[in-house]
Amino acid sequence: MEQPPTTFQVNGAEIRKLRMQAGLSTDEMAKQALISRRYLNHLENGYRTRMRPGPYQRLRTALGLQADSTQLLRPPPSQDNPPEKR
Repeated sequence: MEQPPTTFQVNGAEIRKLRMQAGLSTDEMAKQALISRRYLNHLENGYRTRMRPGPYQRLRTALGLQADSTQLLRPPPSQDNPPEKR
């Protein structure tokens, strides 16, 4: 049986785009997802790129995405475009 990942790599720009399309402020979205506004801000700006399953599921639900949606996830790095080093 396959175990769920311990963290999800998320795409902050996609989170921001969907939040803005929903017409919600960061404060409103954070309250709906039961996460802090600061944490949401860090995700959207790329300071944080990983989420634990609980907050990830709540954010996905608050954005109105289906349970099997992968829209918030970062695409895997391709061979042509290696991951950036910080």
